[in-house]
Amino acid sequence: MDERLRDQLASLLETDSSAGAAGSGPLQTEAAVLVPIFAVDRELHILLTKRQQSLTHHAGEISFPGGRRDPNDATLLETALREAEEEIGLPRESAQPLGGLRPTSTIVTNYVIHPYVAWITPSTRWRTSPAEVSAVIQLPLRALGESAQQVELTRAEHTFRTRAYLAPGHVIWGATARIIDDLLSRAAPLLGAH
Repeated sequence: MDERLRDQLASLLETDSSAGAAGSGPLQTEAAVLVPIFAVDRELHILLTKRQQSLTHHAGEISFPGGRRDPNDATLLETALREAEEEIGLPRESAQPLGGLRPTSTIVTNYVIHPYVAWITPSTRWRTSPAEVSAVIQLPLRALGESAQQVELTRAEHTFRTRAYLAPGHVIWGATARIIDDLLSRAAPLLGAH
């Protein structure tokens, strides 16, 4: 049954080539993230990471595994798969790419992020990069979608209101929230199925 759910989700995504085809703006750095997804009792779940507090940018924030495109990466999908393997120990051959989501830009770091959805087998023991990841978070997608609300955040002495998703002990906002918005809008027909 999980294969049917996987195939239904794949039909709602962009093809790999169209997800990576959107060009970056002037002076934007290309990056890619993997949006790992899996089913538990026919319910879709996603995997996110909590970034280490010691990082220069986006310290302590919730994100998908990913990063900047390296010169040796033939495609942005390869970037996403490589980064997921480096950050959480997800073997590339264990991630089945399903398609892509709309690219999104970051304001502070000036990245254009290309999200790729991949079907994975969940694990209870991830091999995280201690320099980059402090925790791996696995969440049911439908419940995460129901947690969306406007929140007030303070970053670099600036307070602002933004749309965010609330998971136990975590606030998911910014580019990661925009990627989740896109995924939820596409996966909506599947979120009621059990």
